[in-house]
Formats: sequence, C-alpha cells, structure tokens
Amino acid sequence: MTDYSNERFDRSETIEEERVELAQAADVTEAPRPPAPPAGKPKARRTGFILLGAAVALAALVYGGMQYFAPPSEETDDAYVSGNIVAITARQSGTVLALNADNTQAVQRGQSLIELDPAQQDVALAAAEARLGEAVRSVRSGQSAVAEGSAEIEKARTDLATAQADYARRKSAAAAGAISGEELSHANDAIASARAALTLAQARRGQAASTVSGTSVAGNPQVLSAIAGLRQAAINRAYMTIKAPVAGVVAQRTVQLGQQVAAGQPLMAVIPLDSVWIDANFRETQLADLRVGQPVTIVADVYGSAVTFHGKVLGLGAGSGNAFSLLPPQNASGNWIKIVQRVPVRIALDPKELRAHPLRIGLSAKVNVDTSVRSGPLVAASTPPAGGTQQSLDGGPQVDATVQRIIAANLGGRVR
Repeated sequence: MTDYSNERFDRSETIEEERVELAQAADVTEAPRPPAPPAGKPKARRTGFILLGAAVALAALVYGGMQYFAPPSEETDDAYVSGNIVAITARQSGTVLALNADNTQAVQRGQSLIELDPAQQDVALAAAEARLGEAVRSVRSGQSAVAEGSAEIEKARTDLATAQADYARRKSAAAAGAISGEELSHANDAIASARAALTLAQARRGQAASTVSGTSVAGNPQVLSAIAGLRQAAINRAYMTIKAPVAGVVAQRTVQLGQQVAAGQPLMAVIPLDSVWIDANFRETQLADLRVGQPVTIVADVYGSAVTFHGKVLGLGAGSGNAFSLLPPQNASGNWIKIVQRVPVRIALDPKELRAHPLRIGLSAKVNVDTSVRSGPLVAASTPPAGGTQQSLDGGPQVDATVQRIIAANLGGRVR
C-alpha cells in the first residue's frame, strides 16, 4: 500500500525550498534602500516656513500701512481715450481730381486734402466778372444820361426865354396895330410849348439821376449786386480745394479718385492727436469727492506701467451713460432692479507727455484721481473746444483786387 502522507510531506518541503530560493533571488536584485533622513532636516524645513510666513505678514503690514496713510483717491479702469473727430465734407459738388492724403498720414492745418474739378466754377467766375463790367457800364451810361438831361434842360430854358421875349415884342407891336392878334396868339403858344419842353427835360434828367445819384459807381446798388455775384463765384471756386481745418492724422477716408461728390458729403476725418483726453466712467458712489482741477495719474494699456501720464479733472458729465443712450432705461415698472450707474469724467492730459507718447482714440486706460484737495468746483466753467477758429472763405484780397480792376477798366481807368 502506497504511503501518500510521506509523498505529500516531500512535496511540501520541495515547494518550501523553491520559495526560499525565490525570496533570496529577489533580495539580491532589489535596489538598495536610501538611507534614512537625518534627524535635523524637518527642523530646518519648519524654520523656512516660519521665515516665509513672517515675510508675508510683514509685507501685508507694510501694504496695509501704505494704504492707511496714503492720500484719499478714486480709481477706475473703465476709462478710454477720446478726442475730436473732425469730419471733412464737401461744400460744393464736384468730381475728385486728386487725393493728397490717406489714412494714417499726418497732415498740417491748411494742407490740401482733396482737389475737385474747378472747370465749371471757373466758367461761373468768368461770367460773374462779365456781369460786373456790364453793371459798371450801365451806371456809367446812367451818369451820361443825367448829363444829357441837364443839357436838355438848359436848352429848354433858353427856348422858353426866347419865346417869352418874342411874345413881349409882339405884344407891344400888337398894341400899336403893327401885327395881327393871330400872330400874337402864336407867340403865346410858343411860350407854352417851350415851358412844356422844359418840364419834360427836367423829368428825363430826374429819371436818369434816380439810378445813379447819391452814390459812386462802386457803391451803386447795381454794381454792388454784381460784386456780390462775383464774390460768390470766387467762394465757390475756393471750395474746389478742400483743406485740413486742424492738424492731425487722417482716418475714415471713403472718397475715391474720380468720384462725383455732393455738397455736405463726408469724405474723410482728421483726428488731432495732440488734444485727446480721457473719459473715465466712475461709479456714482465715487463722485462725492471728485472736483474740477484735481490731479490725476493715468496708465494706458498700450504702454503699460512703464509710462505714466499726468492730467487733471476737466469736468463731470451732466448725466450717466444710460441717460443719454439711444434707448434710455424706463425704471417705472414693477420689475425694477437698482443698478449702480456710471458718470463720465473728462480728464485733460499733459501735451508734452502726449507728444512723447501719442495716444489713439478708443485705447483703454486706468486712472487714479487724488481727492485730497476738494476746494475745486463741482461743475466746470464754459470753455470753447480745442482747435481754435477757422478762417472764412470769402475770396480774400484777390477778389477785392479783381473788383477794383474791373471797375477801373470799365470807367476808363477811373474809379468814382
């Protein structure tokens, strides 16, 4: 009979021996374990954390002290660069012959931007000059008619005196019976005829004098009307050259070469970058301490914190942005929710800083207003916008010289 117990025991020993051999092989291939950390390392780490926490606490304390002792101020990053957008429009219709400026180009005040075709205006100007010459000659003819009327009056007076003298002689002769009564009657009729001729001559001279008396040729209404027509034609001719009203950078050019433009049509715009400002939209809860004239520091996103602009408060807006929107809110409803409004505050910039670091309209900025001094007014005084005044296109001294030349030429070299 087979002894199964001994066989199971031998198999168990064999399995145990294989297990021991595998464990020994694993111990041989296993990497050596790192040495245990020294006992002082956790202590140094704790010291570093303590020092870092102390530094953070000290920095927070310094920042809090600076904020506590800093002068009062109001700050917002809802601020943008604004400026004048000077629209360039045509005053008279015409065809574009030349474009002398394009977008992004800088132009000076008075520089030619657009040239329109002046052919029709030149013809109108020549016609106006001709009408002025005709008016001068008409006045001159009226003066001659007055002189002619004076001569007719003198002749009529002489004829009347002759008729009266002849009648006196014939009357004496008729009393002596030398002439007949019929001949005396004819002499009396001659007096009446001479008197009527004198009245007619006086009336004609009065009619001629009514158009020229009381004024010189240059001051005659007919001549003045012709001068006004000439000046109007010269003004329309000057409109054929469109010049820059201010110095700045050209933008929004829509006109093209050869295009037929109408009067009042916008053609381009000029942006004077030397007179831009900042519109900062402060919350209504920040307006209590804002005053006109308070100093402001501005940081524009385009330059970052490397460049700081300085300015002053010019004035506060007359209303919130919502009040002047296209569709202002109507709060008289049952579902009303209070929303803090923002009011635009205009801030002037230093021109020297603008020349050194130009800004463009629409750029973002961050402003900080020093409100420590609150003695300034709440409402700004009335001041005209930047840009100055423009010269009227009245034709200039050239028109006056042309008028004098035409009058003198049609008066034989004399202006009366």
